[in-house]
Amino acid sequence: PLDAGPYTFLWVDALTQKVREGGRIINVHALVAVGVNADGHREILGLDVATTEDGAGWLAFLRSLVARGLSGVQLVVSDAHAGLVDAIGAVLPGASWQRCRTHYARNLLSQVPKSAQPWVATLLRTVFEQADTDAVQAQMTHVLDALQAKFPKAATHLDAAQHDLPAFAGFPRELWRQIWSNNPQERLNKEIRRRTDVVGIFPDRTAVIRLVGAVLAEQNDEWTEARRYMGLDLLAKAHLHPIESETDDTTLPTELTA
Repeated sequence: PLDAGPYTFLWVDALTQKVREGGRIINVHALVAVGVNADGHREILGLDVATTEDGAGWLAFLRSLVARGLSGVQLVVSDAHAGLVDAIGAVLPGASWQRCRTHYARNLLSQVPKSAQPWVATLLRTVFEQADTDAVQAQMTHVLDALQAKFPKAATHLDAAQHDLPAFAGFPRELWRQIWSNNPQERLNKEIRRRTDVVGIFPDRTAVIRLVGAVLAEQNDEWTEARRYMGLDLLAKAHLHPIESETDDTTLPTELTA
């Protein structure tokens, strides 16, 4: 049972694994959920194996978490997995979605020539260097205008994502670095892949659950003994006032350079 909530922040990810089924080798997706519990510690919330990484798989996974007690989610952080946003809206009404800034940046850079990628990467980074919510939104507009002038295709790409990338700005600024990407999951993912790469091809889905589940259980024990991932005061503020942010008047918005 997930009885240590509310789980204000939720990270979800999917890792592809190969299994033998029906005399052939197929790809399946290990869906993993991590949350920050009411005590400020990270906690492994769930693991499932889905045939396809689509809306149906995410819908079933999120519903299983809610059935076990998942509650109080204000923000879900992930890559742009197919069908996930719709599943969040259906199962976790009121929760926002933060699209991982790191993975999105790679997608955006693929829309411009290689010679322009450093400039575009720096431009996008300025959105995340602002002091408060209003400055983040204003800088997003500036970045879109700058891209439109030189790379309209990239501007269109960013325009479609502009409401998902700055979701972090609706929470206390002290938490921004922890919630604007899926990077906190990368170390966990690397450890899972290190173990699963040794196996290569699993004999069945149960074997995936056993091995990945063992890695996750080990990590969960480590997190339980470690220091809090988020302070209780900030966590309470984020849970009670998710759309309010504090302004630091000593930090001015980063201006674009030509």
